[in-house]
Amino acid sequence: QVQLVESGGGSVQAGGSLRLSCVVSGFPYRPYCMGWFRQAPGKEHEGVAGVDSDGITTYADSVKGRFTISEDNAEHTLYLDMNSMKPEDAAMYYCATGPPQPRGFECVQAVPSFGYRGQGTQVTVSS
Repeated sequence: QVQLVESGGGSVQAGGSLRLSCVVSGFPYRPYCMGWFRQAPGKEHEGVAGVDSDGITTYADSVKGRFTISEDNAEHTLYLDMNSMKPEDAAMYYCATGPPQPRGFECVQAVPSFGYRGQGTQVTVSS
């Protein structure tokens, strides 16, 4: 049974930081396109960060330079370090995994469409 379990969400003030974690089980951890997407109330899903089957990381323009995706292959865990957070970063954050394709920037764009995803972790940012 495929499971993705996110943790690390919470409340933070603008300018603050959070680290999200996603433990993947029941699925060959790599090499696949994996990443994080978010959804805020009334808004569409947005791919935030992705790491493709070659290990290439890509980001949405809205978070580039502030967020970093990383992974611990041995622990089958994906991370998202969020720094210099803004109120517009507030959303439910999900991790997801998909096929080996797509690669590069197509990976982060595709992440919201993947069926294998966690239940999400809530992030709130106060101004």
